[in-house]
Amino acid sequence: MSGPVSLPLVYDAPVLLLGGGPAAPELIAELRPLCGAVVAADGGADRLAGGEPPDAIIGDMDSLSDYAGWRARLGPRFLHEPEQESTDLGKCLRLTRAPLYLAAGFLGGRLDHSLAALHALATHPDRRILLAGREDLAFLAPLRWRARLAPGARVSIFPLGPCTGLASCGLAWPLVDLALGPETRIGTSNRAETAEVGLDLDRRAAVVMVERRFLHETIASLDEAAGD
Repeated sequence: MSGPVSLPLVYDAPVLLLGGGPAAPELIAELRPLCGAVVAADGGADRLAGGEPPDAIIGDMDSLSDYAGWRARLGPRFLHEPEQESTDLGKCLRLTRAPLYLAAGFLGGRLDHSLAALHALATHPDRRILLAGREDLAFLAPLRWRARLAPGARVSIFPLGPCTGLASCGLAWPLVDLALGPETRIGTSNRAETAEVGLDLDRRAAVVMVERRFLHETIASLDEAAGD
């Protein structure tokens, strides 16, 4: 791999983003077939040591175990970004474009890292990003979100900023004409009363969290909401 690359790196298919936080091999194995390429955020590349390398490694490289080795393997797609104004996830989002990001290794573990990943959702409302953890999936709610889950499924809504629930369907506790905010009212531990649930918001400022068992249904819901 030699010669410069054009930035941002553009992908036509979903991208698997690998972070350095907790991510079980079975989670990565579940996500990998759904993606066309793998981009590692800094030390997330170490999960791939000895195997097929990622398409790119992006980050400040402060946690990568074999800097010289990875740099030699990736060449111009080893993107060392030393600035400290953004997280490694933020750097990945700034330097790539993809229709969907499935991100593992960003939830769980250190609380500050998980909060930083949620912050990245809020600061990139134009992207479709699904954070996948051991138990949860988290994404920034589209303005109009509809999903087929299952009665009794947990559906948590946490506002990262002020927003208003304009309408909802299938939820045990409706969010209709309801002002939400991190300092006022939140919607965690809501649940599905019917198989289909939905939520309409006035702005993209709330994170929805559902159970990991609904991975494919959640991806389908984000595909349906593309453009919102």
